[in-house]
Amino acid sequence: MAGPAFRAAAVRVRTPATSANLGPGFDALGLSLNLYDDVVVRVAESGLHIDIAGEGADTLPRDESHLLVRSLRTTFDLLGGQPRGLEVVCANRIPHGRGLGSSSAAICAGIVAARAVTIGGAEKLDDAAMLELATEIEGHPDNVAACLMGGFTLAWMESGVARAIRMDPADSIVPVVFVPSAAVLTETARGLLPRSVPHVDAAANAGRAALLVEALTRRPELLLPATEDRLHQDYRAPAMPESVALVNRLRADGVPAVISGAGPTVLALVEDGAADKVARLAGEGWAANRLALDSGGTSVLPLA
Repeated sequence: MAGPAFRAAAVRVRTPATSANLGPGFDALGLSLNLYDDVVVRVAESGLHIDIAGEGADTLPRDESHLLVRSLRTTFDLLGGQPRGLEVVCANRIPHGRGLGSSSAAICAGIVAARAVTIGGAEKLDDAAMLELATEIEGHPDNVAACLMGGFTLAWMESGVARAIRMDPADSIVPVVFVPSAAVLTETARGLLPRSVPHVDAAANAGRAALLVEALTRRPELLLPATEDRLHQDYRAPAMPESVALVNRLRADGVPAVISGAGPTVLALVEDGAADKVARLAGEGWAANRLALDSGGTSVLPLA
């Protein structure tokens, strides 16, 4: 059986940063942010060539072990076969190891780029299949759902298959991220979580997660109570004490703040008029950035 045919032209894919959990929505809720990685992929005659600029340029591998390349390869296998060679150019802006979905961005970029460069790829691998594949590679669907779909997403596993729905967050909400200089491995943060939690804490988080859907989409004035968490943030404090202390300090001042994903970045969800003031509250040692909400998710863009 003949293998797939590939486009001669390069494809450009843009992937957004994401913040998962958002307080109580552990491994379920995700938010897409307008901080982007760009990847250009072209099928070559032979070999593998990778250029990396920006975040991770000095540390990321330039071989088959690169997460983006592994995602490309896995997707090509599903689409029927590998190209003869690949040229990959990465312009990375999403910080690594900070809880802003850099690994999900690499995974989604690889999957979407492989589909785009394969003739008939969209017919062979639809959007639902892309989510399932991205979840298989990442291990959980919260970040990859938000990265692929944009907006505010709710993801879950159903009979072993990843599912997600997309919602539009309220226009008045402005994300402010406080990024520390040091990274924390996701595996380290997950390793601090207990095997069981008190029933009262689980019940509290279930209620807050449900409230957060209403707060993020229609009633931002409820974001402070809606972002309360009892399942993961305090347990992770030993790995990121400064981050948890900042969350507690911001919340004491009435700012809806949470650990972004597995941390150590802190995310505040504030009304537009308060964003600049909140960005000045962290003090030294933090890179505070006022962002916007991303609505498009992972997209294929013109090369120019």
